[in-house]
Amino acid sequence: MLVTKKAPNFTATTVLGNNEIVNDFELYKNFGKNGAVLFFYPLDFTFVCPSEIIAFDKRLDEFTSRGINVIGVSIDSQFSHFAWKNTPVNEGGIGQVRYPLVADLTKQISRDFDVLIEDAGVALRGSFLIDKDGTVRHAVINDLPLGRNIDEMIRMVDTMLYTNEHGEVCPAGWNKGDTAMKPNTKGVADYLASNSDKL
Repeated sequence: MLVTKKAPNFTATTVLGNNEIVNDFELYKNFGKNGAVLFFYPLDFTFVCPSEIIAFDKRLDEFTSRGINVIGVSIDSQFSHFAWKNTPVNEGGIGQVRYPLVADLTKQISRDFDVLIEDAGVALRGSFLIDKDGTVRHAVINDLPLGRNIDEMIRMVDTMLYTNEHGEVCPAGWNKGDTAMKPNTKGVADYLASNSDKL
């Protein structure tokens, strides 16, 4: 489990949002002001994957406005990533998504994040919210047929940023603008006294 630990750093060949292919893309050097969301998907040119990749792209401004960069990873080559980006959406492609796609050909990045299915040679649908200091603050891993909820990741970004700024904790179902609680016995009691009907 990586939550509360430092994310494994890596340097890998990557297709950037502008379609430039670079060989020295380093995770820690590509955080936004407040960190990054790193997500793994099984394979290019598959089925659930394009819906997730496009959904991340459609919400990219939501992440970047919060100081969070989005980075995708699969075990495909940079050439496969490039080809998929240059395949129209109506033909099963992902179009010109604006964030980097990392080529994990050796599968070592997937191993380091403990999402690799060794027998199949592909990664599970792992999503990691990494704070600006490199600490993994949230992780969710889905089996291959189960698509992830990108809006839930945005909510988790908001909870991380709120707790970082205010030192309070965010209760179940907390959304930006909601009341949080002080991390002590009185704080819990006060919160529950006023908000138990919302749980």
